[in-house]
Amino acid sequence: MISISGIMYQKELELLPYFNKDAASVLIGKSGKNLDKKIAQLTKIGYLETLKKGFYVSSAYVEKVPKEPYIEFVANILRTPSYISSEYVLAKEGLIPESVFSVTSITTKTPRSFSNFLGTFLYKNIKSELFTGYRESFWEDKIVYIATKAKALFDYFYLKKMGNIEREIYDSRINWGNFSRDDLEEFEKYTIDLSGRKMINILSWIKKNYVDR
Repeated sequence: MISISGIMYQKELELLPYFNKDAASVLIGKSGKNLDKKIAQLTKIGYLETLKKGFYVSSAYVEKVPKEPYIEFVANILRTPSYISSEYVLAKEGLIPESVFSVTSITTKTPRSFSNFLGTFLYKNIKSELFTGYRESFWEDKIVYIATKAKALFDYFYLKKMGNIEREIYDSRINWGNFSRDDLEEFEKYTIDLSGRKMINILSWIKKNYVDR
């Protein structure tokens, strides 16, 4: 049995999807080194989980929520601003056949990665004018920012090092049957308005090979 003596507001803590050290100080009733010691103790016994340095969640909360939407929510809050994109969305939307074991997000900040009990979270940098093409997905009362299919594919190719474009697109094994005319028009909008020669060449190849098949 887990001993959690010393937590002032246990019920409130177990209702939170995450909390930082300032909130932990109030909820646990300690500060400074005493707070650090208590967090380490509660983590060791499995009552708390670390999302990243200074960000925590109770095991009780994690156990009662669905895993996928919670992971997507966490991806948004580990590094802000960010939205989920690239391989994760491509797999979720059935555009690539492989299972994806990390969550890739796009940010205007420096690239970063975090690993915790939920998995690996990758953050890739993009210029501010390309920080667009995401929608609001609602989980309970929380908003999760996630790319559209078109923007996820755009981000995937835009950030991918590519030599032979035709070979790289072929090797990506995109399921073009799940990529509609509307998706292509959205992809074209980002390409024409916001990007350079590489993406224009990719757009031209896609139009030539996959439109009206």
